[in-house]
Amino acid sequence: MKSKSGDNMDESGNSGLERIEDGSVVSNIHTSKWRVFTDSGRDYFFQGKLEPAERLFGSAIQEAKEGFGEKDPHVASACNNLAELYRVKKEFDKAEPLYLEAVSILEDFYGPEDVRVGATLHNLGQLYLVQRKLEEARACYERALKLKGRVLGYNHPDYAETMYHLGTVLHMQGKDTDAEALIMDSLKILEEGGQGESMTYIRRLRYLSQIYIRSNRLAEAEKLQRKLLHMMELSKGWNSMEAITAAEALALTLRLSGQLGEALELFEKCLNAQKKLLPEGHIQIGGNFLHIAKTFMLQASQMRRTDKSEALSKLEKAKNYLENSARIAKDVLLKLKNQKIKAQKHEKSSVTLRNYEHAALVILLQSLESLAALEMSKNEIQEPKEENLHIAEDSLLQCVTAYKEFGSGTQLQDSSEVKSEYLSCLKHLSALVAKKETTLNSKASPISLPELKEEISRIEIDLRSQKTG
Repeated sequence: MKSKSGDNMDESGNSGLERIEDGSVVSNIHTSKWRVFTDSGRDYFFQGKLEPAERLFGSAIQEAKEGFGEKDPHVASACNNLAELYRVKKEFDKAEPLYLEAVSILEDFYGPEDVRVGATLHNLGQLYLVQRKLEEARACYERALKLKGRVLGYNHPDYAETMYHLGTVLHMQGKDTDAEALIMDSLKILEEGGQGESMTYIRRLRYLSQIYIRSNRLAEAEKLQRKLLHMMELSKGWNSMEAITAAEALALTLRLSGQLGEALELFEKCLNAQKKLLPEGHIQIGGNFLHIAKTFMLQASQMRRTDKSEALSKLEKAKNYLENSARIAKDVLLKLKNQKIKAQKHEKSSVTLRNYEHAALVILLQSLESLAALEMSKNEIQEPKEENLHIAEDSLLQCVTAYKEFGSGTQLQDSSEVKSEYLSCLKHLSALVAKKETTLNSKASPISLPELKEEISRIEIDLRSQKTG
């Protein structure tokens, strides 16, 4: 019995479902049905057909209890499978008691120190992790780690997997020193086991680089990201989505650390490769347009006092990219809006479409807000023009319209990232409207200042409740 984690797949590309590895001689009609229901349920699960999989896994539990006995490990395996399905469906209240029942059965049958107990505890830890129940997740992972280390050995990949997940929990709890040590140890185990170029290794290395970025250790993050890009170039070639993703991540870090020239060069190299690999108007191309525009804007900010003409030139380049990123994102959102009814018939596809839609809305909001910031920057570099303020206000009003058209009333309205971008637009619009109200002869804004303040307050309350919920 092997512990697996992730969504319906873990970081190694495997499911947390239990395979049938039955050496038992027990055989009757119930055990035969258990086997058929389990195999069929797994097949449906991997096809993304969760409703028939749920029915079959539920039936497998009942047949296991009747065929093997209420407290038999086959029942624990069946409980684990249904729990994994509920975790994927985010029906956490249904998943938890099934995991706990599986742990109890295995402890009673094999003893509390058995590795199979550790495998199920790992899965339970994953359930708590996705719910942000960090103390509960930590307790499960710590116990699973001890069991796996003692039974499997301290260089086993399953031990390294639980070690990595425990590291992610500790990072989320703000214990970065301990988290870093665990993740680095898990990487070392993979390296020593000949998996230093596997996708599991790459994903863990990428996560460690993100920890460094969040803690502002940009030089260390840059070092890891250069290693990742080198690995992708060697294994996949530069003109691959894997290499482009690694290069974009490195470029973002370089931009954060002020290395704007190299960042821009990398973004442009990514864009050229994306245009060869992706269809015109793909949202990833829109996202790269946004990255390039923001880099030009930062360059303009550095030049505003020394070379105003060049700074304004950089802003004009940025504006062109921002207009294109906004256009692409809006086109994508309009197309997806028309596809929603069709997508609902295909559960797996609809999840992909929702992720695509989420990315497009975030890019649209950021592009429109950046266009407003760009016009305000022009006024700070050159003689202020009222026209620039009108363009800035119009861009921010488009932000509000975009959120209401594509976010409000959809699943996207629950995204904290979307709400945060919308809130940022509202605050900038509020400041601009307040400035206009102090200026004589200014045209009244379509949204009043009190309305904006009320909406800002509402979104802030929503975001606070999401953080504490």
